[in-house]
Amino acid sequence: MRVLITGAGGQVGSELVAAFEAPGHHEVVALDHATCDVADRDSVLAAITSTAPDAVVHPAAWTAVDACEGDPDRAYRVNALGTRHVAEGARRVDAPVFYVSTDYVFDGTKASPYVEWDATGPRSVYGQSKLGGERELDPGSTVIRTSWVCGFHGNNMVKTILRLAGQHDTLTFVDDQVGHPSFADDLASMIMRLVVDHRPGTFHVTNQGAVSWYEFARAVLEAAGHDPERVKPVSTAELPGSYPAPRPANSVLDNAALRLSGIALLDDFRVPLKRLVDRLADG
Repeated sequence: MRVLITGAGGQVGSELVAAFEAPGHHEVVALDHATCDVADRDSVLAAITSTAPDAVVHPAAWTAVDACEGDPDRAYRVNALGTRHVAEGARRVDAPVFYVSTDYVFDGTKASPYVEWDATGPRSVYGQSKLGGERELDPGSTVIRTSWVCGFHGNNMVKTILRLAGQHDTLTFVDDQVGHPSFADDLASMIMRLVVDHRPGTFHVTNQGAVSWYEFARAVLEAAGHDPERVKPVSTAELPGSYPAPRPANSVLDNAALRLSGIALLDDFRVPLKRLVDRLADG
């Protein structure tokens, strides 16, 4: 297959390029922000129609959750309108779109994990703009919702926790926000399977193991050989200051569509976490 990947320089995009380019796999058209700004319709249409891919994988997004609150026009321009451009280009070459979305499309108040068929209700501009992107897709496209993404490339919570552990004796993280950590390389491998199988519809794709940020920080320190007791819990209400964007209390995504389709779910998050910590230590 020839696969076009947007956001190819990002955390997920980099791993997608690596997965699809692995020997014996597929031809990749890798578009980073410098090559193709998804907010620029002409650029997107030219990139897609000139290469005529068999599938378009679209992880490109503006993911700065708090910054989106201060600049909603940019959030919608990139995340919603940009996805409209990608969908239009893909339509012209008859290629399905595989769109990477987020747990932030939910309001986080459900008492149990979210399944793919639950009603959405984003509380942040970021979540609203990403849901807008979902609504731009044609039937036959695929939505891949994920959460708490970490990886070797880009900024993420694993890198932040390790950096803070080197600077402070004690770390404090909230214990009343829960989710499934997702690791970019595992996520990329599952997206590739969905592309190759050409499975339409909505899929929740995360690593397994629901934890709070407090529990996740402890797991990161343990994986790096540090004392997890250095991490202390705090409630969201007790945090000093506040974030512009509200955080979902429950971000746990049940990978129900994968599970009910008989597709083996991704590993417990502790497996790729150890792999990532070792990779970061090796430089």
